[in-house]
Amino acid sequence: MPPRLRKLIGTVLIIILVLVYALVATTIAAATLGQSPWYIHLLYFTVTGLLWILPAMLIIKWMEKPGKPRDE
Repeated sequence: MPPRLRKLIGTVLIIILVLVYALVATTIAAATLGQSPWYIHLLYFTVTGLLWILPAMLIIKWMEKPGKPRDE
């Protein structure tokens, strides 16, 4: 796969990941943290705010793989 196409696909995947992850994390927070104290909210949103980086790193690592050399 050409590097340019891989970067396009990776960029689209990261955008989808962030949107879906934010919606899911916020929905879970709204459903479960209603009457929790402020420090539980802070802990939850700190952890979930950093957790999306792990799958994004895998996508970025895949995007940055060198392309196969073309035979001429």
